[in-house]
Amino acid sequence: MDVIGAGFGRTGTLSLKVALEQLGFGPCLHMVPLLQDPETSALIRKAAEGDVDSLDVALQGYRATVDWPMTYFWRELVDRHPAAKVILTVRDPEKWYESADKTIYAAANAGRESGVMDPDVISMVDATVWEGTFDGRFADREATIQRFLEHNARVRREIPADRLLVFEVAQGWEPLCSFLGVPVPETPFPRLNDTVTFNENLAARVS
Repeated sequence: MDVIGAGFGRTGTLSLKVALEQLGFGPCLHMVPLLQDPETSALIRKAAEGDVDSLDVALQGYRATVDWPMTYFWRELVDRHPAAKVILTVRDPEKWYESADKTIYAAANAGRESGVMDPDVISMVDATVWEGTFDGRFADREATIQRFLEHNARVRREIPADRLLVFEVAQGWEPLCSFLGVPVPETPFPRLNDTVTFNENLAARVS
């Protein structure tokens, strides 16, 4: 493992995934493909239940992770991969909550109610996001924003400065490439997954 993404979902993680893969740090695991991968989701749920060795199986072949579910395991990954660098994607907390509420939270509720999502996927998402990260209180805006801020502060506090990049995707290639020690591409930094695009893509995946 070369890169561990410690930022919550909806902080530019899909853009970062594509950027890392373009820079040669792929494949990079992100939540979206797992929505159609119940086998790997079951392994990750086992890790959330205490069988942390299941992470090694789930991550076979990956050079990087971003987004949930692996953000939930950021400490375990940091310990298991001491040479990996850590990227904390950040965003204005109020805008982050608005985005997360309208995309991933709404999608999780719709998937649960419609029955189109595999039970292993639903239980993995619950174990690492809605229950595991937010204690079933995501709808409490104030508490959730506080959890977001506490998480970011904890990562900053616990990861040595020379191993950590605090990154806003609006900053583009330069800080990311400098941190990873690679040349800056000539192509624009990927800008993906705004709220409208997220909902369109998710509908296509789960329909």
